[in-house]
Amino acid sequence: MTTTFNPSTAAPSAAPSAAPSAAPSAARSAATAKPAAPVEERRLGKGLLTLMSVATGLSVAGNYYAHPLLDVIGRDLRLGTTTSALIVTAAQVGYGLGLFLLVPLGDRMERRRLAMMLYGATALFVLLMATAVNGAMLLTGAVLAAVTSVGAQVVVPIAVSLAAPAERGKVVGTVMTGLLMGMLMARTFSGVLSELGGWRTVYWFHAAAMITMAFLLRRFLPRLDAESGGMSYGTLLKSTFTLLRSEPLLRWRSAIAALSLGAFTVLWTSLTFLLAEPPYGWSEASIGLFGLLGVAGALAANVAGRLADRGRVQLVTGGATVLLLASWLALGLGGRHIVLLVIGVLALDMAQQALLNSNQNVVYALRPEARNRVNAAFMTTFFVGGAVGSALTSVIWVHGGWTAVSILGATLAAGTVVLFALERLTHARVARA
Repeated sequence: MTTTFNPSTAAPSAAPSAAPSAAPSAARSAATAKPAAPVEERRLGKGLLTLMSVATGLSVAGNYYAHPLLDVIGRDLRLGTTTSALIVTAAQVGYGLGLFLLVPLGDRMERRRLAMMLYGATALFVLLMATAVNGAMLLTGAVLAAVTSVGAQVVVPIAVSLAAPAERGKVVGTVMTGLLMGMLMARTFSGVLSELGGWRTVYWFHAAAMITMAFLLRRFLPRLDAESGGMSYGTLLKSTFTLLRSEPLLRWRSAIAALSLGAFTVLWTSLTFLLAEPPYGWSEASIGLFGLLGVAGALAANVAGRLADRGRVQLVTGGATVLLLASWLALGLGGRHIVLLVIGVLALDMAQQALLNSNQNVVYALRPEARNRVNAAFMTTFFVGGAVGSALTSVIWVHGGWTAVSILGATLAAGTVVLFALERLTHARVARA
């Protein structure tokens, strides 16, 4: 018998009641304190949800602007192909570090303030990239900007906390649609803006946009105090590892997510080199427009979220892993056939976003009181997979070209199918025990 996991009912939403032996001083403070805002006042309105969706997209976009610009940046700063590709890897590594070191702070400090600080810091580091005079300076800026760009992953748990349990899948889908659109539209936007004003203009614009968003978040986000405020920073980080050890579903879903992002970044790291060379020979603006194909992934994220709210999260996960593998069969043949390349890109983006959404719906329901640490554990593993995928791609492309890259992508995608099958078998065995 198959057991269906419903993330909207997996964990209670009510907080534990206060201890009856509260100190008299605490009682007096409570009597004079301003009453907490009713739950209804903290519910997500459409305007705030839209702002949070845009904020996540904008924050993550900075890590993807370079994708269609690798060739032009390499020529301007006199970087080799392998070094140019390391810009993508640097962003992935930096994001992974930020996820592990900074996102857990959302369980310790006031989350609106944390988000605003991270968005402001990102703007500062992006300026370093805009003024880079060599590869080392650019890579340093890319790593630092990526570390603080995890402000997007502080905003996502805020949205989950404000959402009604029955709407959590839809809210996650909406916010992650913004994040996806930021990833994909970043390529199109940077390609066009680079041709108009040079690649540095892209980063000047991004710095200004991040500063603006920091002020908007300060103005419109509700204040959300931490639920583990008394925990030291060291204990907070240690407890993130503890969650990975104690939550089997978190381990399974993190591993599946890591392989899926690895397969995803294999494509987007190598696609620039494929399209810049014969038989295609496209400009950076044309390469950037290819990112528009990923809009289909945004639709997949929303559909996946709604299906998760209906208890179909396992169906979404299984279907997405199979589609991810199938996409690489088309992509492998797309090196010289543009139609197959387009079909492969569409299928890959839809599979990746549906898989990410279903994974998030599972893990966010595990431990509501530690949601930022759960998110940190999940997303750190997720982006480590992406960093490994892009690093391997930069080496394999030089030695084996598109064919070798396609084999790598298909292998990683096949890994998601295997892991999901093993997770379901393990779950069924435990359920029967």
